[in-house]
Amino acid sequence: MSASQFKLCARSDDLLLALRLDSGERPFYLSRSGVFLLHTISAKPALALDDSILQTLDIASDGDAVRPAERCHEPQSTGTEHVELLRPLYATRVFTMLAVTVPPLAVVGVMLLAWGGWMTSVDLALLGSMYVLTALGVTIGFHRLYTHKSFATRGPIAAFFAICGSMSAQGPVIWWAAVHRAHHQHSDREQDPHSPHAGRAAGWIGSVRGFLHAHAGWLFADVRADLRRYVPDLLADATAVRINNAFPYIVVAGILLPGIVGGLITASWMGALLGTLWGGVVRIFVLHHVTWSINSVCHVWGAREYASGDHSRNNPIFGILAFGEGWHNNHHAFPASARHGLRWWQLDMSWLIIRSLERIGLAKKVRLPSPERLAARRG
Repeated sequence: MSASQFKLCARSDDLLLALRLDSGERPFYLSRSGVFLLHTISAKPALALDDSILQTLDIASDGDAVRPAERCHEPQSTGTEHVELLRPLYATRVFTMLAVTVPPLAVVGVMLLAWGGWMTSVDLALLGSMYVLTALGVTIGFHRLYTHKSFATRGPIAAFFAICGSMSAQGPVIWWAAVHRAHHQHSDREQDPHSPHAGRAAGWIGSVRGFLHAHAGWLFADVRADLRRYVPDLLADATAVRINNAFPYIVVAGILLPGIVGGLITASWMGALLGTLWGGVVRIFVLHHVTWSINSVCHVWGAREYASGDHSRNNPIFGILAFGEGWHNNHHAFPASARHGLRWWQLDMSWLIIRSLERIGLAKKVRLPSPERLAARRG
């Protein structure tokens, strides 16, 4: 985005940003209480960051594809939009903290129920199916599509993955993307929001504290991503903003959905309760710790095949459990790549789905590192 395309106006304690696109101005208004989109929505939202951030984060590098990735949306009817983001901020934060602290209690509850014989194959099926659905929402939707723009897809498919990712209760999609882009810019350095290495004390106590901070402790810190710097593209995407705002409701829906299915299958209230616990709350617990292990385990244990400028590692266990995210050194060496498992034996379920979508015409502009870049960064 050039300087001529971006206009910044100060007004008292608030900030007015006018984003000028080919179709006209798309301003949004940032105040202490949230973000408001003020003008009409065009058919194709902007997906450009300022040049320095693009180069730093490798979100749109010419070395990865003929053209930088851009999301394709079906044409939308225009109309006045007035959407508030993260409303209110403290309520979203409280809800996220509950989503982190309550699931462990549910795990204890289901263990007691299972000991008493209250567990069936239906409960395990709901746990597995909801895990797959929400994990792919994070790996394909939150991560490879919304954060890194490693491929392009149509609006309904992008929204589907964003909604599934929101059901994981890992935070709203725009905040998640902003934090993750900040992580890549400062990976394993002082401003990395969840590094097990940056700022840790010496000795094994410092190592343990750093690991716990990277795993889950950072969620309890005052992490405020610079949205204007890291995600102006998503702030200009009306669909992303709506899904972002609906985060608490989507989380609740993701908990209740397996309960409804379990109740219908078993025709009992107990089946509904067990479905809610196993497919909803326990599933959140399991996926949380698998995802957090990418931040902690995959920056401590594993192989380093490529020069990435940080401590990222390839960990095969989480390469499988996290549907390809565990090939973390590959990802940090080539953040824009839609494929993380770069060798034939590195299973990457997320990549297989993206590749399948591309084959049937539902994904395009899929970005992969060139053979020359792979060879240049191989350690």
